[in-house]
Amino acid sequence: MIRRHVLIASLVFVTIVSMAARVSAQPPPGISLRPFFVVSGEGFSAKNTFQTALGSSFEPMFGGGLDATFANGLFVDVTASWLSKTGQTAFFANGQGFQLGQPLTVTLTPVEATVGYRFALMSPNVVPYVGAGGGIYIYKEETGTVGLTVQEINSGANVFDSKHAGFLGVAGVEVRVSRLIAVSGDVQYTRVPGILGSGGVSLGAGESDLGGLAVRGRVLVGR
Repeated sequence: MIRRHVLIASLVFVTIVSMAARVSAQPPPGISLRPFFVVSGEGFSAKNTFQTALGSSFEPMFGGGLDATFANGLFVDVTASWLSKTGQTAFFANGQGFQLGQPLTVTLTPVEATVGYRFALMSPNVVPYVGAGGGIYIYKEETGTVGLTVQEINSGANVFDSKHAGFLGVAGVEVRVSRLIAVSGDVQYTRVPGILGSGGVSLGAGESDLGGLAVRGRVLVGR
């Protein structure tokens, strides 16, 4: 699984660098377009659900996106990231979680848009920023097929697939390290109510929010 994440991250980064070479060659007047690669670690609000099913409520995510910065300090960015991890089917009752031993693969793909403001302070190479936005969160649970009939498997009885809108807020600092490379670190809070809680561990735990608090690091390519 780690090798798979590294391969995907490497492919995303190579794609971003190649995009940056074209974008930075002729930037639109008054706008800086910068592709970026992002790595984050999120502590999910549905702590009991993730802890019971996956063994941890804090999970890494990888992705990339495009940042558009305007001369007046406003910025807009679009980010797509990805999480996939295999744990076990489980249930939660009386304040305790119990794993059932059958494989459970959880996949989460957030596609987010953020609008914010970059503060021009004394140093142009160190820029704090804040933003808010929203996104679509695509969530999937797939269990093993032990004990299921062919008809149940064909009908997708072992798959729960859902998507839901959510909201986010972010605050961080960007540091320029060279003419074409900048790095940033920020904290992002996400709320995605209603996507969980209809069954399984999340129903027993009384948790319906797929959001949480994430620490993110980005590498931005461009001026």
